[in-house]
Amino acid sequence: MKDMPSYFTAYDIRGRVPDELNEKIAARIGEAYCETFSPTKVAVGRDMRLSSPALSDASITGILGCGVDVVDLGLCGTEEVYFAAFSQEYEGIDGGIMVTASHNPAEYNGMKIVQKGARPVSANSGLQAIAEKLTKTAETPFVVENQSSHGVCEQRYGKDAYIRHLLSYVNPEILRPLKLVVNPGNGCAGPVIDLLEQHLPFSFIRMHDHPDGTFPNGVPNPLLPQNREETALAVKKHNADLGIAWDGDFDRCFFFDENGRFIEGYYIVAFLGAALLEEHPGETILYDPRLTWNTIETVKRLGGKPVMTRTGHAFIKEKMRSTRAIYGGEMSAHHYFRDFGYCDSGMIPWLLVTQLISSRGKTLSAMVDDMMKDFPVSGEINSKVADPDSVLKKIEQQYGDGYLEYIDGVSVTYDRYRFNIRKSNTEPLLRLNVESRGDKQLLDAKTEELLALIRQE
Repeated sequence: MKDMPSYFTAYDIRGRVPDELNEKIAARIGEAYCETFSPTKVAVGRDMRLSSPALSDASITGILGCGVDVVDLGLCGTEEVYFAAFSQEYEGIDGGIMVTASHNPAEYNGMKIVQKGARPVSANSGLQAIAEKLTKTAETPFVVENQSSHGVCEQRYGKDAYIRHLLSYVNPEILRPLKLVVNPGNGCAGPVIDLLEQHLPFSFIRMHDHPDGTFPNGVPNPLLPQNREETALAVKKHNADLGIAWDGDFDRCFFFDENGRFIEGYYIVAFLGAALLEEHPGETILYDPRLTWNTIETVKRLGGKPVMTRTGHAFIKEKMRSTRAIYGGEMSAHHYFRDFGYCDSGMIPWLLVTQLISSRGKTLSAMVDDMMKDFPVSGEINSKVADPDSVLKKIEQQYGDGYLEYIDGVSVTYDRYRFNIRKSNTEPLLRLNVESRGDKQLLDAKTEELLALIRQE
């Protein structure tokens, strides 16, 4: 996003409130969205952040001023905006804006934007155009063709259609009465769990399930190791069958097995891909380049087609549509489904996992232990560096005898281990992931070696 406002990234909007993102800017983003895509009706939702109601109202004001109707979804998860944009249950909606900063600290907010059918809006598909329109003089009004009247806003806070869709992914008749620890982290997942509970035989042990933008229990981001311990301990304390945690807008879903062990999202990708291939042989499964071997070998063994794609929700959704993939997964716990408008969902994965535990009569640990043993991983390790590009160049030089790929950052592959290192889209960080073929000692040695090079002053 060259020469564009700092709060625009390659696939969404994310910035500090009010310095970078405020009500005036939110209103003009709504206007710019209408000028760029000429929609007739847009779904708008928001997360639990304290700044979200005002930013949501402002964006709605901007949209309505362009003569475009709005369906206000109120407090919801990002996937509920996606659902409204692709589902026939929501008549006439041809776009969506979700006000959220996902797992960022409380002082941040942002927007995730989609077109009709929940098609993603990234830098190359409209976000750049919206950003350019924001650089116009603030007093210059946007003019949207054939839109002269003021739009109408309909509040639609009910979730019945969305809940019915989620339940269509499982067969309630085969579900066992599992005990689940669920931790929304004071994000938006709690109200959805409450609605699903009425239709499922599970007993839920709730943690931090009330949406609260003050983040009284910390930022809802289970990807951070320090945020996992509480959920893990609760699983062991209550002798639960499974632990589940979400980020703020619940587009990511994280798992803990019956022993309270955190299961890296990498293994869940292959696990869900394998389950879907059993029902739909020969389908395409997408995966990101950070960690790959376990997914590739699992999918190939089951007769599926593994396809690598660049990291990031907009890029994965575009690739899923072009390949007609049934499922795509990122090790960061984003899971995408063709039947969900090619979008990511934080609810569908745990429903599928509970059905697999029920139907196979096995614990989650029993179903993923071999994967974890055969392909141990470092987990994603972040390093703050002054000059990320210089470090990447050093990596290329030192490991130039390996097989190098540049789909996302730099991936280097050897016979017994491989690694990926990439720049953060939003921070001066390098993100490292290392995996090996069943050799934990080699994994640890290479991880230490790489970190020493990355953090060298």
